Amino acid sequence: MSDELKITTLFLKDKKTRQQWESLLYHHDIFSITDKDVLLLDQTFGIYDNQGLIATISIASNVLKYLVIEERYRENGKLFNMLVSHAINALASQGIFHVLVFTKLDYAKSFQYLGFSNIMTTEYGVFLEKGDQSINTFLSQLPLIKGDYTISAIVMNANPFTKGHLYLVEEALKKSDYVYVFVVSANQSLFTSEERYQLVCQGVEHLERAVVCQGGEYMVSLATFPSYFLKNKEEVISYQTQLDALLFKEYIAKTLHITKRFLGEEPLSDTTKRYNKALLTYLPPEIEVEIIPRKTIDHHQVISATKVRECIQFGDLELIKQLVPITTYHFISEHLTELQKRLDNN
Repeated sequence: MSDELKITTLFLKDKKTRQQWESLLYHHDIFSITDKDVLLLDQTFGIYDNQGLIATISIASNVLKYLVIEERYRENGKLFNMLVSHAINALASQGIFHVLVFTKLDYAKSFQYLGFSNIMTTEYGVFLEKGDQSINTFLSQLPLIKGDYTISAIVMNANPFTKGHLYLVEEALKKSDYVYVFVVSANQSLFTSEERYQLVCQGVEHLERAVVCQGGEYMVSLATFPSYFLKNKEEVISYQTQLDALLFKEYIAKTLHITKRFLGEEPLSDTTKRYNKALLTYLPPEIEVEIIPRKTIDHHQVISATKVRECIQFGDLELIKQLVPITTYHFISEHLTELQKRLDNN
């Protein structure tokens, strides 16, 4: 091994570099890297030796991903420390001091040596964090309902908030004294995180016992989807749902005294169906889970955010008006051109 190994930035738009990078990942059981996966990466670094690319790490938002080091270069952990420290310094130069990582169980200690704290361990891997924030910081910022109440929760992306989402909240309130409505914070949707949060707040403003909160980085965070070290879609979903369920049960629900979680029935998306099934497996008995049938309109058409986005694409404001609360409708009608541009760019 050369003593002059240096870290360099990898530009994955370059075809040859992309091939070298994917080949390294492929030989370490990281398959099926899509263009969308690559687009989510902010920076990628690598180390070359005479034999070619021997190590790499990527950054997506504040998440470390795709950390791979050829086995014969792992001695003493030197390259591991070089890569991880370089990535952390790159984030710090952008003013980002809170770093998350999903990794295999075998790598957990190596990250802990660099100051990472273990948040959750599952059968698939370990979720760790390091920096100026923590899951306890997030929990301390959530509004706490005091008293002997029945408290439930709903987690929704609400892209955008529809009459179906509103119906779910209303049904949950019939069976709970208070309902926390957590809005997924990952900014990977047509509507931005802040837009989705504001539309939910406006849509349930008349429901005094509904408490709307940002989901933060610890609830269905798409940006941190750990597909980089899992072999297939089914395994990815299993990991994500197990991690999400355990984080919710062990941290969120315990802190806020939540005893029930409501889910919307999913007749359309296979991924969401499996997600609901996994939550039914991991949350009970501590957290009761109830699935609410989806609200429909004429001819038993299910109300879905996907349908609303299709209507936005075709400018069908009349149908949108049937699918969303008036607050969401006003936002869409006022920003229709901008939303259509976003769809075109995507």
